[in-house]
Amino acid sequence: MKNIVRLICCILLFSGCSSDSDNNTASSPNLIIKFKFDPTQERLNNLGQPATIPLGNAAQSPNFQRMSANYIEFAPNELTALGLGEIIYEGPETNAGGAMAIDFQNSRFAGDDEVFLTIPLSQVASGNYQWVRVSLAYQEGNIDILVSGNDITGTLGSFVGYNNYITSFDLNGSTISVNDDVLQGFWAFEALGFTTQGQAPEGATTVPNPLFATSPIPQGSCVVTGEFANGLIITGNETQDVEVTLSFSVNNSFEWTEVNADGKYEPEAGEQVVDMGLRGLIPMVSN
Repeated sequence: MKNIVRLICCILLFSGCSSDSDNNTASSPNLIIKFKFDPTQERLNNLGQPATIPLGNAAQSPNFQRMSANYIEFAPNELTALGLGEIIYEGPETNAGGAMAIDFQNSRFAGDDEVFLTIPLSQVASGNYQWVRVSLAYQEGNIDILVSGNDITGTLGSFVGYNNYITSFDLNGSTISVNDDVLQGFWAFEALGFTTQGQAPEGATTVPNPLFATSPIPQGSCVVTGEFANGLIITGNETQDVEVTLSFSVNNSFEWTEVNADGKYEPEAGEQVVDMGLRGLIPMVSN
């Protein structure tokens, strides 16, 4: 019996030592990318300059629930051409619809203050990065509309990527079937169980790029560019996670032409959506 007791004690002691050893093993640090949607952040135009709402139009700040990005790149300086920086994420693409397009069904999504991407820092090249580029693909949230004199809230799903292959998607419990490619500017809307869809004019989606003069982006893409306030330095010797929050301006980002000058979106009156693009990007670093 004494031998059995000794054996059990040894087993427990050995197990305890193994557990302590495992718990003390340091994990490798990660790069963590989070999304933030800010309705108070400055509203910018395609050149990254402050922008007001054009005469004859009106706009509102959607309450976004989630977004998807298809591409994230860190750029060392303003002369770094698109694609020549450190590409940390490329989303899935497919030619199932005929042309190469973002594969919506297999895309990543994140909500406000949620993690979009986590990768080992060892996969990121050492360097001092001043800019970040993010190619956005999809945004979904609530907007207010006026229907038959009644103010109601509906759910808007807008596709801002260069080209998007969609089979179907759920919009607040309603299924929207597409089974085809759709270009930038395609949108669908749901309210009170009813749905509608449409296409914003070509080139109407705002894509702020403060580096327009030195590092232009292709027409029809949605590569939003933002500058780190103090740069992002990756040494390769990090022992803790590095967190980058991508703060997107949603300040009056949903814009339409006014028929009735009341500041309310009224589809029944023939008011047309002209812009669904985000209005700026500020990347923020924390350790």
